[in-house]
Amino acid sequence: MPPQNLRAQNLRATGDRIESLLDGLRGSLDPRTFEQVEELLRLVSDLYGGGLTRIVQLAGDQGPAMMQAMVDDDLVASLLLVHDLHPVSLAVRVEAALSSVRPLLATHGGDVELLDLDSTARAVRLRLLGSCDGCPSSSVTLQSAVEQAIVEAAPEIVVIDVDQPTSSAGVPIKLGVKPVYDSCPSGVAP
Repeated sequence: MPPQNLRAQNLRATGDRIESLLDGLRGSLDPRTFEQVEELLRLVSDLYGGGLTRIVQLAGDQGPAMMQAMVDDDLVASLLLVHDLHPVSLAVRVEAALSSVRPLLATHGGDVELLDLDSTARAVRLRLLGSCDGCPSSSVTLQSAVEQAIVEAAPEIVVIDVDQPTSSAGVPIKLGVKPVYDSCPSGVAP
């Protein structure tokens, strides 16, 4: 595993540990003390966010190569997202993620279309096109390729909703949950 991916995994574990510690403190401290702990964390985050904002400004002054290097680094990009400093919009990142998996989908006679993106709900609504629509193997494709591409490009997305052209309601797919289909119209076995 490349060192950058290892660091990203370690940082995810660190984030999980912070959440766990906060939950433990919330239950063991009196409310006033816990409010002070939360304020302390907000102030530290604001301080580092202010520093990161300045770094982004300086990088912008140095040219696009420096900013691109920051965006390409998993750790720095995640911090840019946390502090709402990422220079590439959510919509552009999601579309780029879908574009990256379209060649794979095309090999199965399918495609994916972005119908809607709700940054407040941290959700995207997609439609599977072609032979991928309604097929059990398309759920695998969605789970492994489309979902992974979206999560890597836009980790703030937590809900992927797949619109089914044969019905008026979409089938919501929360990250990590696969939809169940009765049959595969394309005849491809799962």
